[in-house]
Amino acid sequence: MNTAWMELAAGRGALGVGLIVAGVVVVGLLLGAFVLGIRIMRRESPTPRPEEHPRMPAGGPVRETRENREPDEVPRSDTRLTPHELKGHGNMSDRTSATQQRPRWDEGSSGSFGSGGPGSR
Repeated sequence: MNTAWMELAAGRGALGVGLIVAGVVVVGLLLGAFVLGIRIMRRESPTPRPEEHPRMPAGGPVRETRENREPDEVPRSDTRLTPHELKGHGNMSDRTSATQQRPRWDEGSSGSFGSGGPGSR
């Protein structure tokens, strides 16, 4: 009966030593990662000085400009067109529209939802 207690104690002792070794390995990995991070930060360019930051233009802040442009027709073709085959950006021209009112949905139309039917009205 005495040997059973010794074997049990020896097993727990080995488990304790194993946990200590695992803890030392984890601490070593964390220290290594910390040192590696410091080395990488030293190789990076320094943060910009205040005089190197962007400045506001002399005329003040730049404002957003909204304008409606005339649509261009998409050329008809037997083959599928790729974006670089269309002129400009998308299918809009560079011509400013005569009316600058934003288009609104008609009353009773379904807008972009549904099948295009009369809607709920």
